[in-house]
Amino acid sequence: MEIIRTESVASRLAEPAYFTGRVWQEVVSAPPAPARVRALRVTFEPGARTAWHTHPLGQTLHVVSGVGLIGTRGGPVEVIRAGDTVWIPPGEEHWHGAAPDRMMCHLAIQEAEDGRTADWLAHVTDAEYGAA
Repeated sequence: MEIIRTESVASRLAEPAYFTGRVWQEVVSAPPAPARVRALRVTFEPGARTAWHTHPLGQTLHVVSGVGLIGTRGGPVEVIRAGDTVWIPPGEEHWHGAAPDRMMCHLAIQEAEDGRTADWLAHVTDAEYGAA
């Protein structure tokens, strides 16, 4: 058994190539193989969001606090709130982030396939984000 103490987990700014705005990430779970589940606590400042992306084995998001937005390619932009859980199937193009005037924190849970948890696409435009 391994206990990872909270003081040993550093917050880091997310890679700007995959996000718009300031987004903070903290690793919750990244065990060694053969385990495949990975989990991050992701905190979006108001208006911040991911780029379009997919997951080879799907993704579960659980909103911990705040209010966010999530969109799928060709679908509506939905509001998500603390306590909501979203399942995104494998290969579905989507994005998620904070509402324009609220922060949002979620747990992002996904499995790695050959070490890969996501395939990143283009940034979400202001028009796509504003479609809510």
